[in-house]
Amino acid sequence: MARMNVLVVGGGGREHALVWKLAQSPKVRAIFWSPGNPAAPCDSKVEKLSLPAEDSDGLARFAEARKVDLAVIGPEAPLVAGLANALRAKGLKVFGPERDGARLEGSKVFSKRFFLRHGIPTGRAEMFSDFASALAFARRHPKPLVVKADGLAAGKGVLLCRDDAEAERALGQVMREKAFGDAGREVLVEECLTGPEVSVMAITDGLDFRVLASAQDHKRVFDRDEGPNTGGMGAYSPAPVFTPELEARVRTEVFERTLVGLKVEKIPFCGVLYAGMMLTPNGPKILEYNCRFGDPETQVVLPRLKSDLAEVLLAACEGRLGNVALEWTFEAAVCVVLAAGGYPGAFLKGDPISGLDAAAAKPGACVFHAGTAIRDSRTVTHGGRVLGVTALGPTLREATARAYAAADAIAFDKKHCRRDIAARALAAG
Repeated sequence: MARMNVLVVGGGGREHALVWKLAQSPKVRAIFWSPGNPAAPCDSKVEKLSLPAEDSDGLARFAEARKVDLAVIGPEAPLVAGLANALRAKGLKVFGPERDGARLEGSKVFSKRFFLRHGIPTGRAEMFSDFASALAFARRHPKPLVVKADGLAAGKGVLLCRDDAEAERALGQVMREKAFGDAGREVLVEECLTGPEVSVMAITDGLDFRVLASAQDHKRVFDRDEGPNTGGMGAYSPAPVFTPELEARVRTEVFERTLVGLKVEKIPFCGVLYAGMMLTPNGPKILEYNCRFGDPETQVVLPRLKSDLAEVLLAACEGRLGNVALEWTFEAAVCVVLAAGGYPGAFLKGDPISGLDAAAAKPGACVFHAGTAIRDSRTVTHGGRVLGVTALGPTLREATARAYAAADAIAFDKKHCRRDIAARALAAG
């Protein structure tokens, strides 16, 4: 195989992890990272661009001119907007679904109906575009229930409602106040499933799939799963609750049925199927699909991958994933997200960050930038989730201790992190 030029689109912690992993491949000649972030280049082969992820035409022209062999699209918004379509129109190999496939994430109404059409286990739900009808249904529905904005909402458009007052407030926030913009034109009112959550990602070429190592995310902003939902406050891998028996069921009942459904509906799909699963007393049920690598799950899954990521993604693009086997380290990984004060609401920007080098020097540690910027030659906060501090360790307990040792070496004003990442798994032994 000739050495590849790779384009990675996106500038968050997930994309930093992808660039970091792809740079380790001897098969990669150069990585063009657009728009990138202030993270120090993890390898001399990494070149950052100034093209935003939304500039489909500019990215397509650049990829064609620079003879890009593989394009990897990180965030969901450009996928939903059709960036993969624009790149494939230039004859490029693209890891990421086209606009039709990205509807599995871009529209919760579409995905829920897809689940029901193809017998994929999921919670009961009704869909509404009218506030009064949604509220009347919610009042009749047993509590608790969940209100979900239909479109993309940066992981925050899912609202738990314990009584009628909370249901009315949630529906008003989504449908009337437009807290999530156009994402709230339609809503799902869904039964509240109970049980442990687990994130299960699979790479697929539309014909075959390969399940990645399991991970567990922590969505709530505060310890003990309290407070509002966020994009993710930390993760760990593997998730002990995801047993081989459960994995077998998810393979059969979720991923296999999804691929059959995509074929039936003539929707091509090359990319990641990321299933957010609830392990209910009645078996695993899917909460939602994402159509890209998870964030921060990617930051704990990729450090455990021994296989060459570039080769795996290229095989998916060329329809030969069935010939690929994934190898994993037995080490565990933990990611602690350092957030800006106020997140997931209004948060502070521009606070200087210290201790990045000291954190990265801790045993097993790697610091992934998510929401940072450079101001006056200093790294400062620029997003709600600022950094993802990840560490590998021989056990989950050791990986957790290493991640927090590295996280504690970093300082910025009003830094916030959860102190209980992986605590439930550790308590369960």
